[in-house]
Amino acid sequence: MNQKKAVILVSGGLDSTTVTAIAKAQGFECYTLSFDYGQRHRAELIAADRVSKAQGVTIHKTVCLDLSTIGGSALTDMSIDVPEEETTGIPVTYVPARNTVFLSIALGWAEVLGADDIFIGVNAVDYSGYPDCRPEYIAAFERVANLATKAGVEGHAMTIHTPLIDLTKAEIIQLGVAHGVDYSMTVSCYQAEALTGAACGVCDSCRLRRKGFVEAGINDPTLYQKAK
Repeated sequence: MNQKKAVILVSGGLDSTTVTAIAKAQGFECYTLSFDYGQRHRAELIAADRVSKAQGVTIHKTVCLDLSTIGGSALTDMSIDVPEEETTGIPVTYVPARNTVFLSIALGWAEVLGADDIFIGVNAVDYSGYPDCRPEYIAAFERVANLATKAGVEGHAMTIHTPLIDLTKAEIIQLGVAHGVDYSMTVSCYQAEALTGAACGVCDSCRLRRKGFVEAGINDPTLYQKAK
């Protein structure tokens, strides 16, 4: 019997690395997909490649598309500072339509591969307030995926898996450790150093990551730029 294939969106960060480990544990043949989208924290691409190799995925692919041409986010517009203090509402690190763009390309690759499953590490508990991380968004995209594809029309229903959607960051870390994830290989920081991947320790992503390790009771292996 052929092993089921899955496309997994990976950023090189904590969540997506955990998702890949979960998919492998569930018996999927894993194809990981990253995006060089004009983000300021391009160190995550090095981490995504490193982690994918360490996890033994079948293929890791990086797709280039430049969302900095439309900007609108601190992650794609260098004139907008990454906030280093907690903010309310949807933060400026939200990248307009990012998950919709990424999932659409993942959907295309899944069709090419003959895969009926896509994994994404969105989270609706410990997250930064992004609208495209909510369960209702994922459910809506899954409906679109099955309406808009040859595979869906021919009865190969596409499933969007979100195994972290209801977990806290601490629970995600504990789950990853149980699956053998080495978090020292991951990069989550929005303004990580380009070569070393060292984290700033003060952006939203760093704060959530640090808090998760503390609450999980697990040593934080993150390389920080300076002690905080």
